[in-house]
Amino acid sequence: MRHGFWVLSVIFVLACKNQPKPKSLKSLTSYVNPFIGTDGPGNTYPGATVPFGMVQLSPDIGIPGWDRIAGYYYPDSILTGFSHTHLTGTGAGDLYDILVMPTNSRFKDTLKANNYKPYSHFNHVEEGASPGYYWVQLKDYGIKAELTATPRVGIHKYTFPKDTLSQIHVDLGYSLNWDRPTNTKITVVNDSVLQGFRMSEGWARNQQLYFEMTFSKPFSSYYIKENKEGQATKIILNYQTEEDEVITVKTGLSSASVGGASKAIKQEAKQDFESIRKQANAVWEKELSKIRITTQNKERKTIFYTMMYQSMLAPTLYSDSNQQYKAANDANGQYLPETDSIAMAKGFNRYDTFSLWDTYRAAHPLYTIIQTERVPDMIKSLLAHYQETGKLPVWSMQGSETNMMIGYHAVPVIVDAYFKGFEFDANLAYQACKTSAMVKERQIDEFAQNGYIATAAGHENWSVSKTLEYAYDDWCLAQFAKDLGKEEDFDYFIERSNNWKNVYNAKNSWLQPKDASGTFIYPFTPKEYSPYFCESNAWQYYWSVAQDIPGLVAATGGANRFEQKLDSMFTYAPLPTDKLPIFSTGMIGQYAHGNEPSHHVAYLYNYIGKPHKTQDLVYKIRNEQYKNEPNGHCGNEDCGQMSSWYILNSLGMYPVNAAQGILDLSVPQFSKASIQLPNNKTFEVKATGLSEENRYVAAVSLNGQQLNRRFITYKELMQGGILEFIMTANKDTVNTQRYEQPNPLKIYN
Repeated sequence: MRHGFWVLSVIFVLACKNQPKPKSLKSLTSYVNPFIGTDGPGNTYPGATVPFGMVQLSPDIGIPGWDRIAGYYYPDSILTGFSHTHLTGTGAGDLYDILVMPTNSRFKDTLKANNYKPYSHFNHVEEGASPGYYWVQLKDYGIKAELTATPRVGIHKYTFPKDTLSQIHVDLGYSLNWDRPTNTKITVVNDSVLQGFRMSEGWARNQQLYFEMTFSKPFSSYYIKENKEGQATKIILNYQTEEDEVITVKTGLSSASVGGASKAIKQEAKQDFESIRKQANAVWEKELSKIRITTQNKERKTIFYTMMYQSMLAPTLYSDSNQQYKAANDANGQYLPETDSIAMAKGFNRYDTFSLWDTYRAAHPLYTIIQTERVPDMIKSLLAHYQETGKLPVWSMQGSETNMMIGYHAVPVIVDAYFKGFEFDANLAYQACKTSAMVKERQIDEFAQNGYIATAAGHENWSVSKTLEYAYDDWCLAQFAKDLGKEEDFDYFIERSNNWKNVYNAKNSWLQPKDASGTFIYPFTPKEYSPYFCESNAWQYYWSVAQDIPGLVAATGGANRFEQKLDSMFTYAPLPTDKLPIFSTGMIGQYAHGNEPSHHVAYLYNYIGKPHKTQDLVYKIRNEQYKNEPNGHCGNEDCGQMSSWYILNSLGMYPVNAAQGILDLSVPQFSKASIQLPNNKTFEVKATGLSEENRYVAAVSLNGQQLNRRFITYKELMQGGILEFIMTANKDTVNTQRYEQPNPLKIYN
């Protein structure tokens, strides 16, 4: 028996040795292409950052213009350096703080276009990026530049050739587009450490950034251009380098103090460059793995995980670390608010860069699913802004209000988080929401008193759009009031939420501008981009009544007429002679996927019993408007909104009403997707029989029970389970289904 056992054991061992080794799973970060959106209207940057980090260390072309709003433009061929802060996918040119550029004795030419600053040619063959890492060969100098980051520290690695005059330029006067330095300072602490600050004005006023910069190799000498303190201070550090010699630069940032910047380096960047790069990659891998998809289509997988990546580039961290460092009295969580006196985020991380007109629609609802640990801090950050300024932010960054765009869309973000059970001070939150809805500015008082906003002179009157956006926010506030037992407030704000009806012209079935006397403005051309609609026209804003879709359907003339108008929305294409503004992109008829007011419109077919048309359009938009190429975004990425739309719609869902706690259903992109939820729960989305032909939904079941509705609730999703779509090629099968519609006047939680 023992002999037989030994023989079998040998056979087993030999068999195991001869088995092919299982293939290791490819990392999800390898599917991310940070160059998507760096060409065309996307306005993204390719540089190094970590999820929601304070640092966005990225290359700058150094030449201003709309195409270079994020500092970098893929068709260009020169780089002027690497700055530490950037906006992602916006139409606003700001930040670009603390430019660093390595050079050597080969530096000769200058350009007027980049203000005669050092630059180098580069090409995309010798350039690359992945989450938390960017590299490029600076051809004019033979220097390889590599970048990585921690939440508050940017790390540079420069590999120099042999040269007696290698240099590192640190330029605080560098500015681009709207940005303008007002005061800068550089202090040479010793031959390896610089400290200072850069004060600036731009889109956000009164920006203040302190830094500490440490160098792995002491500089032999230095030259400070102008003075150590002034409007445009610059220092040039001199080195003698050997072939392939590496110099690493670590830059800690803080809006509050040099001490905060120094602490960031000590806490976050103790290790060498490669260790920090691997650490950044691991952080991104963990975040990306919150949704795992099953597909053989590498292009779609790359787009999906790039969209996951871009959904986590904003909001951005703004406060110093809350971790104690050495001294017990070490200040924690400090940051500069708009009021100029240093504030402290006690027990939470303070975030900013809230592009709320964009992100309340899909990005923040997505965060409540895959960023549950960060949502309370984001809400507390909005409330901190209220406590500092007396109102919630509209579009804030760097501790300052820009007042860009319209609405008070911090309200739906807060209300949505409240009903979904996130922990924060609900009474303070309600006070902040109500106060912000009652201020006497941005024509909110006119809206409250007259029931609409009248036309007026001015480039950005936006009267119809403001009326519609304020009405929606008031519906959200009304639900908050009702749940807190504030019936009088509920009655008041629910009445204001009906103000959309005051700009509805029943004679022509349009939401139309009115003058101060209450008379509709003529001539009126719905496809015209007029001052009365915010970055849109009457076609695109007609559907912005998410709080009362049945009411809009009825006003339009019923389901049939509503369907006809929706059909026209997607087929009435602009003429070649029509003048389209820069934000009117991603056009399908009058639908503009490149701008946010259109983002929910495809789902409105669900509300009139025509879900196959929703499915057709979601399929079309996903496939046509997102590409794995630099010009892969059809419009500004907008701080995570465009990417969040894609993520949710790839799962076959989208929140038509962003604060209602439901996800309307369409058609999945992948045969399987698994969402990792808190408490080790998972929610799986399956598309049984999915193919290019089978792209319609015959039936949907949740945990084995067929759904008699076209939505699921947030609560159902977060409990975990399986949502299964049974796919078909026959859209007529879809037509025969009659489902219950979500009630816009009820919060589902």
